[in-house]
Amino acid sequence: MHCVKMLGQRLMARDFDRQVAEVQVRILVMNGYTALGIPITEPVG
Repeated sequence: MHCVKMLGQRLMARDFDRQVAEVQVRILVMNGYTALGIPITEPVG
């Protein structure tokens, strides 16, 4: 939740459907940054 709040404290959209879309975009951005930090593990041998 802390990471989501770092993207902004408030929603800019006023319409509920647009608020839902805005939250989904924020989650996609957060997941993109998370994916950059996950190492790729390969078996040795």
